[in-house]
Amino acid sequence: MFYGSMVAIVTPFKKGRIDEEAYGALIDFHLRAGTHGIVPCGTTGESATLTHEEHRRVIELTVKMVGGRVPVLAGTGSNSTEEAIELTRHAKSSGVSGALLITPYYNKPTQEGLFQHYKAIAKAVDLPLVLYNIPGRTGVNMAPATVARLTAFDNIVGIKEGTGSLQQVSDLIQLCGDRLAVLSGDDFTALPTMAVGGAGVISVTANIVPSEMAQMVDAAKRGDFTNAGKLHHKLYPLHEVLFLETNPIPVKAALSLLGKCSDEVRLPLCRLSAENLNKLKKAMKAYGLLRPSSKKP
Repeated sequence: MFYGSMVAIVTPFKKGRIDEEAYGALIDFHLRAGTHGIVPCGTTGESATLTHEEHRRVIELTVKMVGGRVPVLAGTGSNSTEEAIELTRHAKSSGVSGALLITPYYNKPTQEGLFQHYKAIAKAVDLPLVLYNIPGRTGVNMAPATVARLTAFDNIVGIKEGTGSLQQVSDLIQLCGDRLAVLSGDDFTALPTMAVGGAGVISVTANIVPSEMAQMVDAAKRGDFTNAGKLHHKLYPLHEVLFLETNPIPVKAALSLLGKCSDEVRLPLCRLSAENLNKLKKAMKAYGLLRPSSKKP
């Protein structure tokens, strides 16, 4: 169900409010480009600073705009299990294909606490669930053995693995086999993850080059690692500049340069520094996304 290049889509803002017109245009852009799935209200979507009302609205808009053409995997995680259940129930009622659930942040639960957290959600909401492990953001690493225990619940169908460790990815695939779709949680390891048996990537870079990201994972899926490797190396400089500062600051700046939405982010995030904006422009020009004489800010 969840595979290929799934975009961790930004939430565009305009003067502090969600820019629904720009958001709809972004979704159309992805559908035309061959993106395999849309992931709203994740880290890249600035879920941490969306109100509950905005969170629900973005998910509802995504489902409506996508219209069943690709899966919608909605971010519904929280460091409160009850809040995660509430958000996941709403997502289900909105018609999503599944929910993406980050490990509880700040609380720093034990491995048993992580197991009980996901068990409670799986039992409370009959919806396909994808776990999300990103210790650099949350302060806790969910061990492959804990993930393997969670495969006992039929509606836990995948994991977004964001450690950047191919050893951890390999351990997950060894322990869970075909039972769980393992998706790379960062663009740098998308191709290596697929090379060892992963199902794809939930991508930041796909926000600006959706077609090329989809082509890369499609090539890897059919075993054409020669072409997949060429695309990986072509995309690599974009991966680098899109993480010069905290995600989604650089990718929103890139989308602004492409005229697709504002570079506005919510505090405590702030706009990209002038120094890094110049680096971003240079990489985008080298890739062919901007003309060398581009005057866009």
